[in-house]
Order: sequence, then structure tokens, then C-alpha cells
Amino acid sequence: MATQAVTLTRPMAPSSAGVILPAFTLWWREIVRFYRQTGRVIGVLASPLVFWLVLGSGFGTSLRSAPGGAQQHYLDYSYPGTLILIVLFTSIFTMMSVIEDRKEGFLLSVLVAPVPRTAIVLGKVLGGTTLAAAQGLIFLIFAPFAGVHLHPLQILLVAVVTFLVSFSLTALGFAIAWPMDSSQAFHGIVNLFLIPLWLLSGALFPLNGASAWIRAIMHLNPLTYGVEALRWLLYPSEGNFFAIKSAMATLVLFSLVMFAFALLMANRRTTRPAA
Repeated sequence: MATQAVTLTRPMAPSSAGVILPAFTLWWREIVRFYRQTGRVIGVLASPLVFWLVLGSGFGTSLRSAPGGAQQHYLDYSYPGTLILIVLFTSIFTMMSVIEDRKEGFLLSVLVAPVPRTAIVLGKVLGGTTLAAAQGLIFLIFAPFAGVHLHPLQILLVAVVTFLVSFSLTALGFAIAWPMDSSQAFHGIVNLFLIPLWLLSGALFPLNGASAWIRAIMHLNPLTYGVEALRWLLYPSEGNFFAIKSAMATLVLFSLVMFAFALLMANRRTTRPAA
């Protein structure tokens, strides 16, 4: 009877494990793992920085993107998009850990543990989100070179937008990486899908001056609202409070949809072998 009692109480382990502790453990593992690889940290920051300096200095004042058709230095215009690019790069690098964990056998041990699948997805996504948002906010030290002088409220709102963009992109990266066994295939999808998502977000050219069909795609691109929200927050004269609220509401909805998509993919992956 004693053996039977143990057997009957074991199914209660998943609920007793909860969501918070397993998610926190996976979150912390992502933080430690990323910052132990110094090359990745430098690459995530250095590549977009060089891209911003070279492209911004090359275009100079040739772009008329300021209100009223006035000239704006391209370093200023492309600054919000470069911050988003850092977030995108970090999200990609961190979610490659899903594929690495599967190859090393760590993911299998997590899947068979008495842990809710929600905790696994939440821990991995929040880990990548923290890293991506932190890397993006570090880039704010270059804000004065883009003509931006931030106030505490601006920094707070920029942090919120950066977190929402980081969360949505990391959840999307998780959903893409989860069914894959090859990092090469993951890079192929990233180059085919995520990079164009950034290119058509208003990061490189303004929405108003684009062709009609490009403009339509940009309006449907959720990342556009992240770039525009950052641009309005960093350069308040270019936007209004209602536009910022609408953009942030879109980002919240996009984040929720992407997390639900990541959770769906995780559940599909664990259900298939059992069949």
C-alpha cells in the first residue's frame, strides 16, 4: 500500500513544481549562458553599431524625413531602427540555444521533468527578452550622437517599447527554432523572414515615401509600430501621444499572439513523439 500511495501522489508533482521557479531557472540559465560567450555579446552590439555609423554617415543629410519635408541627418533617422536591429540580433542568437539544447540532450531532460510546458516557454522567452532588451537599452549611450537627450520618463517609455519588441521577437524566434534540428535551417528562415521584417519596418526608409505596395506591407508589419513608437519617443516633435498609445497597444497584442504561437509550437512538438 505504501508503494501505491507514492505512485498516486507522483502525478501531483507538475502542479507542485509550479510555473515561477522552473521559468526563473531557465531564465537565469539563458542570462549566464549568453554572457559567458563574450564574442556573441560584442558581435550583437558591434555589428549594428558599425552598420549605423557607416550607413548614417554615408547618407548624411540626403534624406528628407523630418516633418514638412525638411532634411534630417540619416544618423538621427536610422537610430531607432538600429536599436531594433540589436534587439533582433540578440533574439536570434538567444533562441539558437533551443536547437543547441536539443542536440546536447538538455531539452529532453527538461521536457520529461514535472514542469508545465508554459514554464519552459516562459523561461526561455523571458531569458531572451531580458538579454535583447538589455542590449538594446545599452545602445542608448549613443543617443547624444543622434541628437537625443533623454529624460527619465522617456527612458522608461523607451524601455517599455523595447521590452515589448524584444518579447515578441524572442517568442517568434522560439516558435521558429523549436521544431528545427539544424542551426543552418534556422539561419535560413531568419534571413528569409525576420530580416525582411526589419527592413520593411521603417528602419531604413520612411513609410510615407515608399511605393504603395511597400507601404501596405509596412502597415501590416507589427515591427513598424515598434520602430515608429521609438522614433516618436526619441524625437517627440515627430509624433503625438495618441499615435504612441496606438503603437504600444499593437505591440502588446503582437507580443501576446507570438507567445501563444510559441506555446502552441511547444505543445505540438511534445505531443508528436507520444503518438
